[in-house]
Amino acid sequence: MITVKLVGGAKKLFLSEKLEIAKSDISIQELIDLLLMEKPKNTPKFDIENILIAINGVDSSAMEGKSTVIKNNDIVSIIPVIHGGSNKIVSLEISKKQLRILEIKGQKSSDENFLLNLRKQYPKITFQAVSSNFVLNKYHLKKILSLSFEYKKNDLLLSKKIETDILMRFALSNQISDAIRIAGIKPKNNFVLIIIGNKKSLDIISKELLPLSTSLFVKNNSNFVKKHFKIPKKQLESIYSKYPLEDILIEKATVLL
Repeated sequence: MITVKLVGGAKKLFLSEKLEIAKSDISIQELIDLLLMEKPKNTPKFDIENILIAINGVDSSAMEGKSTVIKNNDIVSIIPVIHGGSNKIVSLEISKKQLRILEIKGQKSSDENFLLNLRKQYPKITFQAVSSNFVLNKYHLKKILSLSFEYKKNDLLLSKKIETDILMRFALSNQISDAIRIAGIKPKNNFVLIIIGNKKSLDIISKELLPLSTSLFVKNNSNFVKKHFKIPKKQLESIYSKYPLEDILIEKATVLL
């Protein structure tokens, strides 16, 4: 028997918070295929490309991905990662939290004061900035953010604050100072701004920052990332995935502890 916990929007897809599957020793891919057949026809589409799947609280991307075998009595959590918005603003909902993502154009004076000023102006909102060089695309972004929220839920953050945990996972470092040095804001460099808070405040802040923003994920920085983290071609070729580089980074970010 396998227990499938449906989180957030996944509950609307199956009209339930939990499913009991009378099978075991099946792969995640086999479970997905089974769920696709079992899903009620009158519910929204099951977007399998935008979900985080955890087994007993551990992200499956840190194991064997969709080939991971689910054992008897395992608890599988399915967490949708929802996005929307224009090419300058991405809206996300992760673990019932609302987020806005913008890419801010780098200025000569860009530094940590940008974040400090935002945090002073909006003390109830969470902000973090990650150098655009270290964010590959929406898939990579959503998976890393989902990791941080999942670890916060399980009280396993790399630091006391989720915004610091996010930066450390993009930088693949368990040292805060190194993470800031590697993937923090740098003069003249674009950075991805991550904003977490209530919808009304997020809409106001996004509108204010829109003149400073540029289109998200235009730059192909995969070569930079491969070189920086020393990821060889052989390792990439061994990953059977639509996003091999992203999945390697996500795996590394998962096991930083």
